[in-house]
Amino acid sequence: MSNGVNPQNQGQEGKQKKIAIEVPADLAAHYANLAFITHTPAEIVIDFAQYLPRMPKGRIVSRILMSPMHAKLFHAALAQNLSNYERQFGEIRLQQRTSLADELFRFPPGEGDENGNDEDKDKE
Repeated sequence: MSNGVNPQNQGQEGKQKKIAIEVPADLAAHYANLAFITHTPAEIVIDFAQYLPRMPKGRIVSRILMSPMHAKLFHAALAQNLSNYERQFGEIRLQQRTSLADELFRFPPGEGDENGNDEDKDKE
């Protein structure tokens, strides 16, 4: 919205519009412990994957596409929820790695090159 108006507040000064969201009864939940994030100028693509120890391969379980604006709003909402979680249950401690990206998005041992890079992924 280029006019800067929050779509939830359009037409109702100071009042939020309620939106009904239906959750299908057959909606499947997926566990993911790995994510691959790519982008174009128009969208952010997040592939959620599951890699289980002692399994030869991981697998993409869900792909989410969103606009950069919605990705930034999602980032803020996730940060707020993690803050609330840590306030309730204590700090989430991460192992020391060379970078956060290495910890969250590294390839499983034996996949990609010795630095954890998948040479074929860059060719897509």
